[in-house]
Amino acid sequence: MSDQSTGATYAAAGVSIEAGDLAVELMKKWVGKASRPEVVGGLGGFAGLFDASAFKRYERPLLATATDGVGTKVALAAAMDKHDTIGHDLVGMVVDDLVVCGAEPLFMTDYICVGKVHPERVAQIVKGIAEGCVLAGCALVGGETAEHPGLLGPDEYDVAGAGTGVVEADRLLGAERVRAGDVVIAMAASGLHSNGYSLVRHVLLNQAGWQLDREVPEFGRTLGEELLEPTRIYSLDCLALARATEIHAFSHVTGGGLAANLARVIPAGLHARLDRGTWTPMPVFQTVAEVGRMETLEIEKTLNMGIGMVAVVPPESVDAVLAILEDRDVEAWVLGDIVDRAGDYAKADGAALYGAYA
Repeated sequence: MSDQSTGATYAAAGVSIEAGDLAVELMKKWVGKASRPEVVGGLGGFAGLFDASAFKRYERPLLATATDGVGTKVALAAAMDKHDTIGHDLVGMVVDDLVVCGAEPLFMTDYICVGKVHPERVAQIVKGIAEGCVLAGCALVGGETAEHPGLLGPDEYDVAGAGTGVVEADRLLGAERVRAGDVVIAMAASGLHSNGYSLVRHVLLNQAGWQLDREVPEFGRTLGEELLEPTRIYSLDCLALARATEIHAFSHVTGGGLAANLARVIPAGLHARLDRGTWTPMPVFQTVAEVGRMETLEIEKTLNMGIGMVAVVPPESVDAVLAILEDRDVEAWVLGDIVDRAGDYAKADGAALYGAYA
């Protein structure tokens, strides 16, 4: 009797083509909801297509691009087996970087890397991405789901995305427009958003030993529910402001905290003076600070402290900006101002907070 052996297969190596195909079928209905008139074709091509003839109405269109992920927040989504919001976070991280320069987000692509394709789970991730794109006014024109057995565990995954936007050259926002006397307006965050989770997990889960199903009275829900609160997406709100009134700059508050991110749009020789007494951070920030016995300056370098986006505007725009944001159900307030010297609050250009939280 002769020896017979079975040849190696992709499935035996841990990659299932069939599971990947099923995931694509399950996600199609969600991707179809995240479209724009300029999108050409549908899901399944080698590249997403966008009709650039729409740019003819621009005098000098500038394309803006951004890419990001959501960091270790994905570990919490995996631990809670809840995967339909992490894509929302991904969109927020990308499109709100685009809108900072005044660019309208046009389209996104995503990359989902998994240890093993669970079709329903992948579809839930894409559902969140598509819903985020709808909230941002942009299209989801394509993506990639890659199965990497041996690199990731069967239930592990990561997500990343890239987006493209467009802005008229003479409408470009940034440090070049900022002047002494400008007013800094804060827009409230929905929570932690998608930055600082390595710190939060270290403090609350590792050091304190809290469980994700722990009921936290200050939060009014479980710890896991609080930590998975989706990132607020501000792109349409910021575009509404830029179209209706004069805006000099936006700052998306992500890794590095409020002062460091605002400093990126403050020109040399000017300084942002911000008052902690104008708002009270949400309980989750106080909890992390207390449990981790963290100094105020240390936690401010990592977390957004309840402010997700900042606008720098001339004084005559303040009332209009606040009224527009109120109409759009975005909590906002005057946070500080721009001065032509550091004054008593800091010794260098950039941004600094003073006072105590209200």
